[in-house]
Amino acid sequence: MMGIGGSLASVASAQDEPAAATDTAEVADAGDADSEEPAADAGVGYAFDNGFLFLCAVLVLFMQAGFAMVEVGLNSSKNTINILSKNLMDLSVGALLFFFIGFGLMYPGSYGDVENGYFAFGGTGIYESSPDQTFSPQVDWFFQAVFAATAATIVSGAVAGRMKFNAYLVYSAILTGLIYPISGYWKWGGGWLMQFGDLVDGEYAMGFQDFAGSAVVHAVGGFAGLAGAIFLGPRLGRYTAEGKSVPLPGHNVAFAALGVFILWVGWYGFNPGSQLAFQSAGDIDATVFIAVNTTLAAAAGVIVATAVSWGLFGKPDLTMGLNGALGGLVGITACCDAMSNSMSIVVGAVAGALVVLSIVVLDKIKIDDPVGAFPVHGVCGVWGCMALGILPNAHLESGSTSFMIQLIGTVSICAWAFITMSVVFGVLKAVGMLRVSPQEEQAGLDISEHGMHAYPSDAVSGGSVV
Repeated sequence: MMGIGGSLASVASAQDEPAAATDTAEVADAGDADSEEPAADAGVGYAFDNGFLFLCAVLVLFMQAGFAMVEVGLNSSKNTINILSKNLMDLSVGALLFFFIGFGLMYPGSYGDVENGYFAFGGTGIYESSPDQTFSPQVDWFFQAVFAATAATIVSGAVAGRMKFNAYLVYSAILTGLIYPISGYWKWGGGWLMQFGDLVDGEYAMGFQDFAGSAVVHAVGGFAGLAGAIFLGPRLGRYTAEGKSVPLPGHNVAFAALGVFILWVGWYGFNPGSQLAFQSAGDIDATVFIAVNTTLAAAAGVIVATAVSWGLFGKPDLTMGLNGALGGLVGITACCDAMSNSMSIVVGAVAGALVVLSIVVLDKIKIDDPVGAFPVHGVCGVWGCMALGILPNAHLESGSTSFMIQLIGTVSICAWAFITMSVVFGVLKAVGMLRVSPQEEQAGLDISEHGMHAYPSDAVSGGSVV
């Protein structure tokens, strides 16, 4: 509009002014018009990136429903309300703790033109846009907060059926407020895991690679879950006095399948969303490429996990196939931007096999993980990061990482999560706060911890044995 108005004004003034003055006016007006276009383009790009990241964050948030359904379906009906309550609190406690403490720990110092202290991520101007950034601080916090909640809720399945609700709240607060943000800082906040190789123009040439969080998110949750399962011990009846394994099947495999499909869809916010931009052709191509790799890895995980379980047990096991999908998704999370399509299939296939074999090994050593949280998130999280140091990377800049850097980063993050959460669970156990009594466990945590039943039939019969 300014360009058109300026031209009309120039034509009108040409009747009264010399030609030289007219030419000067036209040049000035043309300059004004040109100066408007970059601002408009920047605004459109800013809107695209923020809208994209917001929608991806919503998808990741909805993954909480997927985790809830998987955990409910693979556990006894008498623990349904307890599991749903834990998932609800993971998101709620996680959002508040990550706001007040976690985000500042993960991204200390200044955030664009906004000061980001250790207490809360805010300051004057936090509600304003940041056009010098590709997205606003608000949407960035939202995206990071739902990642923190995801890390926390992984543990819920590993400790299902025997952990006190108040103890779980303590764990959830510590992980989302301290443990996850610190390991996240090491990688995504510019911490020591990104400081390998020569320092050139203020940036290190090499660093630990974990694109969307196979280790930073999933292995943290997986190894925290392993610590919880070890300190809690197995569920009542899971092993005989002689040490023989006794299956305790979940009460609704359909719920578990629904949960996996929800998680699979949510992963398209998790992995493609970590591209963090959607305004250029390159960003769009990269986002779709990541989505394709994510799909291929999940599919390969399903096929291989089903095949391996079929070979080991004589029949195809649906729950193994479901966990194979999740294992493939976790594995590709670290390298979905770097692997070729064919290598993504390899990553997912190996993850599918690792899930089944890890579940078998845990059973042999009598660690009770009702939903396979550690095999899926811990083992496959490790594999996803190490795959970057083992398999050829078609799209990773040469020399940006190495096998040893990937090993150092992966071991450090896993050890951090396992050791710190072992201390937390150990203290809770020492003060008698960790596990419910045998009588409460037998009755079910729905009635003993929450005083209600999830299903009317349980209330009528006085409980559930499934």
